Amino acid sequence: MQKVKSSHSNIKNAIMAFLVPLPSILFYLSFLGHYNDPHHTLSSLWSWCYDHPFLLANVLFFFNVNVLFWVIGLLQSSHWMIDPYWTVIPLMLIHYYATHPLANYNLSRSKIVILLTWVWSLRLTHNYFRRENWQWGAREDWRFTDMSHQYGHHWWWISFFAVYVAQQVFLMGLSLPVYIIHIVEAPWSIWDFVAVAVCLTGIIVAYYADTQLHEFITKNAELKASGKPTLLTLEKGLWRYSRHPNYFGEQLFWWGLGIIAWSLGHGWTFVGALVNSLCLAYVTILVEERMLKQPFRAEAYRQYQKATSVWIPWFRSESKDKTN
Repeated sequence: MQKVKSSHSNIKNAIMAFLVPLPSILFYLSFLGHYNDPHHTLSSLWSWCYDHPFLLANVLFFFNVNVLFWVIGLLQSSHWMIDPYWTVIPLMLIHYYATHPLANYNLSRSKIVILLTWVWSLRLTHNYFRRENWQWGAREDWRFTDMSHQYGHHWWWISFFAVYVAQQVFLMGLSLPVYIIHIVEAPWSIWDFVAVAVCLTGIIVAYYADTQLHEFITKNAELKASGKPTLLTLEKGLWRYSRHPNYFGEQLFWWGLGIIAWSLGHGWTFVGALVNSLCLAYVTILVEERMLKQPFRAEAYRQYQKATSVWIPWFRSESKDKTN
């Protein structure tokens, strides 16, 4: 009976997740339809949409994600939906910027950046559902759960800002380079090749780091089920040289896109990658505090901290290796 209920909930959440972006998609398609009509006379609304592509993206994000997702989260008592959408919103934004009537760009650069963003999105989406055992909405991010306990009965309104408005700042900021890429037409330069290499490196590092972490968690689950002692820390593969190689890879991707925007004369867009790095720095602190609160793992993790670089992969401390 429980499995049937869980299956129904999974299907319901999957259908809902596919339907929720429709208001923004239909609105934008309606705008394109009016603009592409050879006999069109744009109303003040459509004229504003034409003249302000970046502001329009933010308005759609506010109402469709911040408001609608928040209401759904309150009704379900779980703000799970923003997590899988984190992996696809940048993809939706890049296609929006590329198809907007004011877009002006180098076609080859656009195609390659779109392809890179697709690969980034597929990797992150795969990792999310692999981690969630291929379930839709089975749980929300543990950080949101912790905050709900922290703020108590005020969480219902604080969640609007802490979960959704904050995500708009992060995602719109991170996507600034793909906006610039689609409003500045310029020939390829050496920096485009550098940026592509950085982005690909980030995707590969993040993929292998997340895969190694998944294998570690799976192995521990098997050991626990068989009554055997579990492994205390992951210190193999990329995790031997960095305590958070997945975060390092994720940042490389966005800093790589920032290099392209910088080469097009808009280095200020690095602010998005910088804010994301600051956010991941805070998340790193939360994750490590959580590890140290687990009595059976605390001492081993302290030793791991002393021996291993936080983000950037580097050689381990000799003192730790001599004790192993």
